[in-house]
Amino acid sequence: MTATHKVKGWCPGALRPMMSGDGLVVRVRPFGGRLRRAQADGIASLAAAHGNGLLDLSSRGNIQIRGVREDSHAPLIEGLTAMGLIDPTPEIESRRNILVTPFWRPGEDAEVLSALLTEQLALANAPDLPGKFGFAIDTGAEPVLQNASADIRFERDAGGGLMLVADGMAQGRPVTVDTAIEAALSLAHWFIENAGGATRMKQVIADGRIPDGAFIPRQAGRATPKPGYTPHGALVGLAFGKMQVETLSTLAKHGGLRLTPWRLVLVESARQLPDVAGVITDPNNPFLRITACTGAPRCSQGLGDTHKLAQHLAPHLGDHKTLHISGCSKGCAHPRPAPLTITAQTDGFALIRDGKASDPPQHNGLSADALKDHL
Repeated sequence: MTATHKVKGWCPGALRPMMSGDGLVVRVRPFGGRLRRAQADGIASLAAAHGNGLLDLSSRGNIQIRGVREDSHAPLIEGLTAMGLIDPTPEIESRRNILVTPFWRPGEDAEVLSALLTEQLALANAPDLPGKFGFAIDTGAEPVLQNASADIRFERDAGGGLMLVADGMAQGRPVTVDTAIEAALSLAHWFIENAGGATRMKQVIADGRIPDGAFIPRQAGRATPKPGYTPHGALVGLAFGKMQVETLSTLAKHGGLRLTPWRLVLVESARQLPDVAGVITDPNNPFLRITACTGAPRCSQGLGDTHKLAQHLAPHLGDHKTLHISGCSKGCAHPRPAPLTITAQTDGFALIRDGKASDPPQHNGLSADALKDHL
């Protein structure tokens, strides 16, 4: 059996945290998707002092401090502010949903566009967008963020030109670095005027409302980032995007950190990393192919321990299979369809093939052991 769950329709921030089963969740949105060494180490220290020592990487490339006590929220924000990690107001923080490709070099378009967009979204006349509405700056030679949540995207066409894309469209509008931000804000205002009751760009596009000027075909993003060494540094994984504060502090000793939506962290310029507890360096580790939300007991709406189930099922997951485990039917960790989804119920687990956590299941009330036979 399933249960009814409250869909809040917004994401936590630092200035506007969200209460969960283990206390407040405080989401820190690094500017430019990057934490300097001192910032990463500072977050670890603050999370140890004011939270329960657990951290999450979100699917939007942010870092969440878990288990924050209500009486500790104010000193936590004071510490984060001192490190330059807090927006001036909750409204500005909510608008600054910017996901940046981790594969950039200083001075390249990704860094420039991120800074310019951040500046414009902080202005009083910035568009008043829904809480989950976001931007993706995906300006490498080939896109890598097309499966990540975003509504307005910057990408490259096959010839290397910069283009602006409304999520859900197969074409983009050509722009330059000089015109890109104005064009993106204009597209955001177009969304507001055409949204009706929609909260995401893809919904508007699916309804047949199409912005003008898009005629350049998009490239298909085929990259699947995995742990390993890149020209930009070392990519390392975290099971379910979770880590202890000690892990973050250790990684920060080896370089600045760029956060990604893939439960991977890029350690800038690192060419050789020691073994770090809780860090995945093997690209074939099955936990990289399992997406799981926080689940019970840390989530007040979770009906099952998603991480315990993942540990149980990981050895039985085929070499090329992917799995989404959700503590309830909301599917927060992976709101899109997955080849195989397991949703916790009040009396066991539901199994859904090629669907979302809320879709009708092929099987209901399965035990953890019974699930192994369906992988």
